[in-house]
Amino acid sequence: MIEIAWENFTPWSALAGGIIIGLSAAGFILLNGRIAGISGILGGLLVPQKRDVLWRIAFLAGMLAAPLLWMMTAELPAIEIKASYPVLMVAGLLVGIGTRYGSGCTSGHGVCGLSRLSPRSLVATLTFMVAGFVTVFIIRHLMTGA
Repeated sequence: MIEIAWENFTPWSALAGGIIIGLSAAGFILLNGRIAGISGILGGLLVPQKRDVLWRIAFLAGMLAAPLLWMMTAELPAIEIKASYPVLMVAGLLVGIGTRYGSGCTSGHGVCGLSRLSPRSLVATLTFMVAGFVTVFIIRHLMTGA
């Protein structure tokens, strides 16, 4: 389980982050004609096409570089994950399977698909959310008895 330090939550930084993500996704589709969904970008490297590899690598490098740049100006928030490695591996596998069956990930559907008014993305995002709510309810209330 991941715990959030709510006393350090600042709505303005969350709003700024959301605006930056939205502008980046809009710019990416306007300039490249592509959806900024990480599963599709990463998946495209598994079966590479000519003239399609460099931008994917640049995108992924940017994702890896962002926390490094952040560390140059501020401290990264502390993250404590209270789950075992087997649980994390099963969770990752389930997310991967869901991404494959759903034809995209939360960023592709939730950010980019909904902004394009895609019915498929609406169904996928609602499914992600409901599955998350049900999972949390089962784990927190039925399995632990809390």
